[in-house]
Amino acid sequence: MTVDRPFRADTHLHLSRWWPDLAHTGYRPDIDYTVAGLLREMDASGIDFGLVIQIFEAPNLDEALAESRTLFDTSLGRLRPVVTVDPTRGAEEIRRAIALWETDPLLAGVKLFPGYLHFYPHDPRLAPLYEFAHRRNLPVLVHQGDTLDRKGLVKFARPIELDEVAVGYPDVRFVLCHFGNPWVEEAAEVVYKNENVYADTSGLLAHPSAPYFERMVEQCRRRILQAIISIGSAERILYGSDWPLEELRLAVALVDGLDLPATDRARILGENARRLFGLPDRARSAPGTGQ
Repeated sequence: MTVDRPFRADTHLHLSRWWPDLAHTGYRPDIDYTVAGLLREMDASGIDFGLVIQIFEAPNLDEALAESRTLFDTSLGRLRPVVTVDPTRGAEEIRRAIALWETDPLLAGVKLFPGYLHFYPHDPRLAPLYEFAHRRNLPVLVHQGDTLDRKGLVKFARPIELDEVAVGYPDVRFVLCHFGNPWVEEAAEVVYKNENVYADTSGLLAHPSAPYFERMVEQCRRRILQAIISIGSAERILYGSDWPLEELRLAVALVDGLDLPATDRARILGENARRLFGLPDRARSAPGTGQ
């Protein structure tokens, strides 16, 4: 793998045999939804590492973790696991998840899906999970904004709902996923106010065949740029795609086209993620795939 280009990491990927209705949700129906297919797309876009987020449709915690370990091993470490738990299943489910994850060295983070599963990020049942994240120094990613599932309730996914948790757990790093879209301005305020909160750029674009797609790209860039100006820094902004919902090439181009200094774009596309998730230097550790 060449090293004469900036380091890149996609902080928001999904690859699971339980992914719902890929033919309709993927960015194209014939997507190669395999480790090999994802790595080819990553190589084509110069992406060194990816964080693969478990989905809550997995039948149980054990099978979800086993799948994550398989993805890590098959990708030779390039796909790092982010685990998830459903707090609406009760305190015992959270305790079991923590016991299962406690000593696992592979974990890159924990993901929560409030809008999909109908709970607030400040739900008291999550206290042991946040304490675990602090203990293990793991970032907590929180789905914010619109949901793919029409049964989701976006009242649980407003960016402002993360503010209370960020204040209550100042030593835990939180990632506000999808920039809280459509509440990007609100998300910017939460990031600006709380130094332990980041935001990612994943899942902001519709399918390229959607009406007004080019205008959508322009609008997204303006909104991201305005958010970064409001925050006053690009150091807590992370690139993510939400693959297979969004093509890596287009997700990278969204960031590459921001009217920012090249150093800031490089931070967003990889350097910020390297620091936050403790990713290794690709020259030492990232295995190549013929690149």
